[in-house]
Order: sequence, then C-alpha cells, then structure tokens
Amino acid sequence: MMQAFLVSTGLVALAEIGDKTQLLALVLASRFRRPWAIIAGILVATLANHALAGAIGRWATAFLADYIEPDWIRWALAAGFVAMAAWTLIPDKLDEDDKPRRKRAAGAFVTTLVAFFLVEIGDKTQVATVALAARYPDLVAVVAGTTLGMMLANAPVVLLGHKFADRLPTGGVRYTASACFLLLGIYLAMGSGPITG
Repeated sequence: MMQAFLVSTGLVALAEIGDKTQLLALVLASRFRRPWAIIAGILVATLANHALAGAIGRWATAFLADYIEPDWIRWALAAGFVAMAAWTLIPDKLDEDDKPRRKRAAGAFVTTLVAFFLVEIGDKTQVATVALAARYPDLVAVVAGTTLGMMLANAPVVLLGHKFADRLPTGGVRYTASACFLLLGIYLAMGSGPITG
C-alpha cells in the first residue's frame, strides 16, 4: 500500500510540472485571486477524475486477466509506462479552448472544478493514474497518491503565482519524471512486482 501511494505521488507530482493543468492553475490564480477556492476546486476535480481513471485501470486489468496471460498484461503495462516516459518529455501548452471563461454565475471553486476535471481528461496524469491502478492492487492508495501529487505540483503555483512558476526548472523536472516512468516500465518488463487482476 505504501509503495503504491509513494510511487503514485512522486510520479504524478513530477509529471505535473509544466503540464497543461498546472498552466491552468496559474491562469485561474491570476483571474480569480481566490487561492483557497481554486485549491479546493483542484482537489475535488482531481479526486473525481483520478477515482474514475483508477477504477477504469482496475476494471480493465481484471477484465483482461480473464482473456490474456498475466505476462502479456505485464508487457502492455511496461510499454504503457515507457510511452508515458516519452510523452512526459513533450512540454504542454494551454490552448485557448482550455482556458476558463469567467462567468458571473460560477465562482472560482465551480470554475476550477469544471475546468480541471475537463482538462484532465486524457491528460498525462490521468493516463498515469489508469496505469498505476492497473499496476498496484490498492486503488485507494493510488488515487490518494496521484491526488496528492497533483496538489503538491499545483497548490504552490496557485499560492505563489508567476513568481514560483517562472523559477521552476521544468526541463529538468520533465526529464526526471520521464526517467521515473521509464524505470517503472523496465521494472515491470523484467517481471518484477505484482500485477493486479
């Protein structure tokens, strides 16, 4: 349980540096200037999104275990983590479509909740959550870890704004996150550790 929590926290915290959702946190902080409401919105959106992603990872592994040999599942997960390593090296940009439109009816919390949940769909950290939930048997530890990783990366950006974001060595962090995903992929390919199912 502790390994699943720590690996999930570390991988997602590193992968989130310079990610599109971190850029969104910066935009929301500058638009609303209500850091605690924004942080609460990020927390709730991440919990919902990652719980769904984790459930999909667990379900897919359990479903596939009835039809596919465990070694094939292991190889598929290993390949997924290696692909995540490559994807992490590509810097994200926040598109105009991803930026929230400020509406009077929705405050900072609701805007953050909706924007974060939607932008996180198909994002690196959501895909990582699916893979981690497929890898580790403790879904709660994985979701708690990935959520904490998101909060560790995004809360300081919301609280400190541009001053903090401009000083992050995003290139170095991206390479470190990529290396971690690659090592986890190699670890799985070598037949180490349990696969859930």
